[in-house]
Amino acid sequence: MNKIIIKKPGLFTTIQDQGRWGFQQFGITTAGAMDNFSMRIANMLIGNKENEALLECTFLGPEVEFGCDEIISITGANMSPKINGEPALMWTSIRVNAGDKLTFSGVLNGLRTYIAFSKGIDVPKVMGSKSTYVRGNLGGLNGGKLSENDEIKLGEKSLSNEGSYLLKGFMPIYKKENVVRVVMGPQDDYFTDEAIQAFLNSIYKVTAESDRMGYRLDGPKIEHKLGADIISDGIVSGSVQVPGHGSPIIMMNDKQTTGGYTKIATVITPDLNLLAQMSPGCELRFEKVTVEKSHELYIEYENQFKEIREFIDKNRFQFHKTKNLNLNISERIFNVKVNEIE
Repeated sequence: MNKIIIKKPGLFTTIQDQGRWGFQQFGITTAGAMDNFSMRIANMLIGNKENEALLECTFLGPEVEFGCDEIISITGANMSPKINGEPALMWTSIRVNAGDKLTFSGVLNGLRTYIAFSKGIDVPKVMGSKSTYVRGNLGGLNGGKLSENDEIKLGEKSLSNEGSYLLKGFMPIYKKENVVRVVMGPQDDYFTDEAIQAFLNSIYKVTAESDRMGYRLDGPKIEHKLGADIISDGIVSGSVQVPGHGSPIIMMNDKQTTGGYTKIATVITPDLNLLAQMSPGCELRFEKVTVEKSHELYIEYENQFKEIREFIDKNRFQFHKTKNLNLNISERIFNVKVNEIE
């Protein structure tokens, strides 16, 4: 049986795909990969469908032992990946052999790392998705985050798409400070003019109480005209709720499906990827865009994947042989692994 073994689970490692859509009217949230861009590129690099299930690792990565030959890719946050103790490239497809071990350290930049497998993760779909929703004990492997010695079955697909890589210009840069674009509403009329200005002109810090459900922010309080409560209505990923205490909360993938607090704005889809890679202590500022502009930005976002896909398909290479060289530079010896390609 093709499989991987989770020797160490890391801090919070789960199976995620595009999410569980079409069930929010029944109270079932979407879940899914927090960083949509990194998920899609990881799968694209190894020839999978862009929304195929993979591992999402938060802050501290796992140790994974391979029970079969495989081709993988690693995207998102840099957690210093290594294969058998040797540094492994990110944003490229990598061939591994049965018995190899993939290890990680703590995060250097960003927050979430993604590991995709060309054979595919073979776990049952629940409501059309393999995504893990831990609070609901739903999907993934037994409905929860991965544990020590968990075994995950892989598919039977033959190996292909070795030698794919992402051009550096396409790679995201994870910063400690970001501008997050929002469309105002749907309840921005519940706030004073001073509150709107404070929201759009202040710096907010991501707090330690942030997780896959929501990002709690620390900064200037946002004042309601009358009160924070409304008749409960639907919540989408990116909704910026403002409870009675005045501190905004950005709702993320594991959000509840409805809520009774006012929502001052909604983060546009492309910028949710930025948020997914922001750890506690990072700072953000909100920028208002129109609905029409948000549509333009989303079209640009999707067109970027087409451009990346064409680049990957056109520039794929095959490894011919690997050489180990010792280089003497300024009386220091460096061991260098060189892949000859054709």
